[in-house]
Amino acid sequence: MMKIGKHTLGEWVAATRPWSFPASMMPVAVTLAYLFWAGYEVNWVYGVWALLNIVVFHAAGNTWSDYFDYKHKVDAVDTFGAKALTGGLFLPAEFFRFALGLLCVALAGGLVLTCLTGWELLLIGAGGAVCTLLYPLLKYRSWGDVVILCSYALLPMLGTTFVASGILDVGLLWMSLPYGLITVSILHANNMRDVLTDRRAGINTLAMRVGVNTSVGIYLAEVLLPYLMLVVFAAIGWLPWAVLLVFLSLPMALKNCRLALSVPKEGTEVIAGLDQFSAQLQLFFSLLFIVSLVCSSLFF
Repeated sequence: MMKIGKHTLGEWVAATRPWSFPASMMPVAVTLAYLFWAGYEVNWVYGVWALLNIVVFHAAGNTWSDYFDYKHKVDAVDTFGAKALTGGLFLPAEFFRFALGLLCVALAGGLVLTCLTGWELLLIGAGGAVCTLLYPLLKYRSWGDVVILCSYALLPMLGTTFVASGILDVGLLWMSLPYGLITVSILHANNMRDVLTDRRAGINTLAMRVGVNTSVGIYLAEVLLPYLMLVVFAAIGWLPWAVLLVFLSLPMALKNCRLALSVPKEGTEVIAGLDQFSAQLQLFFSLLFIVSLVCSSLFF
């Protein structure tokens, strides 16, 4: 395999945690599908550009977060998750430069897109950049869940709507909440699992602050409320009834919920893979959401 510096291309890619990219891709894709269904004139080139750019932002955020987690001893040899630094594959200095390089590429792509669309995108992009840079600091103080909701739901919805249709409409933010909550559940599952090692590192996530039982309740709400929301949105005419196709993902959601419910009795070891299971749910839920909107536009 091609080598870039001291590492193979595959090692660099793996360091970005690509399994998590649907968390950023799906909000953009769902938004484009919604605009298509709602009858907006969609600029698909700019829409795809926005999708690719947010993936680079996501990769920058993952590596940036991993660097600071390692630096502040949140991640150690015995913790779950990424091992690029804790396993000794990368040196901290080169990993920091990698994260910074990815962020520069994402910012450059966003600036060019801003020049092609409008200055309003600069404000949205700046919000995303701030979320990326401050995420480690805010996560250590229980605000990580809020940052993820902004970064991978609210801001992508606004940004994609603007670049693809030329309209900046905060009234559409409601549409980002169903997939946004499931996206937040990925982080929350991670934080529930890592309570002991996070406490050792001296940080304070939301899962630590509220305790085990409340933390499990929050996870259940994040995973199950989106289904209820879509029923309500369809009932009041904000979305087509076809969106109930997402209920095909409900068995996966219930399986994740059963895992979370087992934590008080069996400990956090039982949810070692719950963050990845939650990411798989977010992907399946969002794909069904997209299919329902596209099919409603084409056939109904």
